[in-house]
Amino acid sequence: MNLRRLRSFVALAEELHFTRAAARLFVAQQSLSRQISQLEAELGTPLLRRTSRRVELTPAGEVFLTAAREVLERFDRGVAEVRRVGEGERSTLRVGFIVGAALELTTYILAEFTRRRPDARVELHEFGFADPSAGLTGGGTDVAFIRLPSSTHGLATVPLFTEPCVVAVSTGHPLSRRDHVRVADLLDEPIAIGLTDDAVWRDFWTLAGHRGGRRARNLVETHSQSEEVEVVAAGMACSITPAAARRYSPHPGVRFVTIVDHPGSVVAVAHRPDRSNPLVASFVAAAEAVRDRETGILRTIRGLPGAG
Repeated sequence: MNLRRLRSFVALAEELHFTRAAARLFVAQQSLSRQISQLEAELGTPLLRRTSRRVELTPAGEVFLTAAREVLERFDRGVAEVRRVGEGERSTLRVGFIVGAALELTTYILAEFTRRRPDARVELHEFGFADPSAGLTGGGTDVAFIRLPSSTHGLATVPLFTEPCVVAVSTGHPLSRRDHVRVADLLDEPIAIGLTDDAVWRDFWTLAGHRGGRRARNLVETHSQSEEVEVVAAGMACSITPAAARRYSPHPGVRFVTIVDHPGSVVAVAHRPDRSNPLVASFVAAAEAVRDRETGILRTIRGLPGAG
């Protein structure tokens, strides 16, 4: 039993509607349903009655709602007090990112933010494929570099750039001899994909939008970028990935081939609008300023003529 499951239950008990509760929690409805089922299994009794038309609390659910609210209220008061004491020492901004962050713009953005807010302390937190929000949906970060499309669930996002996509294949694969490919060349290939519950993210990187409503049948799930590269090098699958992989994840057994007809991936800076933090606003402003200023770097990222 954990706080996440308690918060999920309280939100659902108050909304009595899975869709509204999921939106309130910034999670997918499927994930919320799984959290509630796991909580009921741990307690050994149903907390809710579900029908096709409504959701209602069982008597056990009514009792547990009171207990859960008390636990969360005490915990939140303690966290608020700790943060109040901590803020008296120094302001801290927790910045989340997934692999690559904002690529070559990252150091410039961090430097610009530090110049604007020399009083602030920055903590960097890296997240794997399992959390494309880079800690925002769980409250572990204040602002983050994320890749779109993904299930943002109400996050405020500011696009920084759009990056072309490539397919990573082993050097022994027939497609490795090509300069470019089309999506149609890849639909029957096994595809490596990071393990995640985010359906929007998963669909984009498995080419679901090009399959006429059919799901990819041959997927190889991975837990990290390095694992994905090794899977590709071994010839077990190909991988749809951002073009920056050529610069950030080179491998002697892997070749990256441009996909000419798949949309690019957008890198954005994101935050939760329901949480007020002046440092977040300063960070977003710094990111926008760097984006608008460093046009040469953006050309490199986009692979445009005259880049660099």
